[in-house]
Amino acid sequence: MDAKLAAEIEQALGDMSLEDMLDIADQPKTKDKSQRQRKTGTVMSVHGKDVFIEFGPKSQGVCPLELFPETPALGARLEFIVERFDKEDGLLILTREGTVQKAEWESLEVGQVVEARCTGVNKGGLEMDVAHHKAFMPAGQVDLRHIAELSVFVGEKMPCEVMEVDKKRGRIILSRRQTLEADRAEQRTKTLATLEVGQMLHATITSIQQYGAFADIGGLDGLIHISDMSYERLKHPSEVVKEGQQVTVKVLKIDTTSAKGGPRIGLGLKQTMADPAVAARAALKEGETVSGRVTKIMPFGAFVELSPGVEGLIHISELSHERVHDVRKIVKPDEIVTMKVLSVDPSSKKIALSIKAMKSKDEYDQEVSERKEDEKMRKLRAQLNNKFGPLKLKGGIG
Repeated sequence: MDAKLAAEIEQALGDMSLEDMLDIADQPKTKDKSQRQRKTGTVMSVHGKDVFIEFGPKSQGVCPLELFPETPALGARLEFIVERFDKEDGLLILTREGTVQKAEWESLEVGQVVEARCTGVNKGGLEMDVAHHKAFMPAGQVDLRHIAELSVFVGEKMPCEVMEVDKKRGRIILSRRQTLEADRAEQRTKTLATLEVGQMLHATITSIQQYGAFADIGGLDGLIHISDMSYERLKHPSEVVKEGQQVTVKVLKIDTTSAKGGPRIGLGLKQTMADPAVAARAALKEGETVSGRVTKIMPFGAFVELSPGVEGLIHISELSHERVHDVRKIVKPDEIVTMKVLSVDPSSKKIALSIKAMKSKDEYDQEVSERKEDEKMRKLRAQLNNKFGPLKLKGGIG
């Protein structure tokens, strides 16, 4: 038995000793169901409840008749999954994809996939019934991922793998996780065979990280990076998705060269939606007056956000009618400014803006002249006040 699994079972069973509960020294070891062997053989005969299959002169197997939708024809070539090898009879014990064998206590064996029903929950896992005998499923063997509330399984029937069995004590350990992993591995192979960049797929969010969310696209997890989740800037992926949510995604990248963890799949969520920025840019007209927030100051100008995902540039030459040497002397970050739209280029998504265009050169010169005149009057008033004290002067100076 795997050391990690043994520790998990011992912890789940509490004070009950695993050695007292199980006598498994002579039981065959469970194979990794994600790598179950498939073989195509010929139906040779049907005897009672068994179908005998030949794979070669020295390789025969037996499969329960109940796993066939109808009695197979002699000579039919069919695919089977090898469950185990029975040394005593020299036969491969077979099953068929998508079928679950109804268990009989007398024939119950380690590695067998059977149908079991959940009858209750305890702190260590699920109480099960298989072949009219009590069985136990550790919490870590219930699903591929942690299940917070195990009581949702009470009353359900489910395919499970027999992991350990002690017929003398009538004790059985089951795993639903093993069957799910086997199904996932088979589904993963099928998904990879047809996966292409640009495909639209249904997916289930499996976990959320700071940098994005992982989604199951069919036996295979892909990453939706936070930058591909929304057209708006996000602080955290949980603003858009939650675990267990069903979403539609687009395949952006497939990397099969990764040596660790299998292929890396890049998925996009926002790519399945219309970009609101496209409509916002299309609505802008040259010469239109708009307002926006200064987002970035650069030596050559200032970027301004007009709406979510839509930014324009005020070039340094369009900040004022006078020559500007320092952009920050005209605008500041987060300042709300009013401008005119000079041009909109849909292909490059570039928008040219101008503060200078809000006034003509003559209007600007007049405003500057008035400001200078006001400044002169202010200085004159200050000089007189300093020399004579507060005075009331005629002619509009006082």
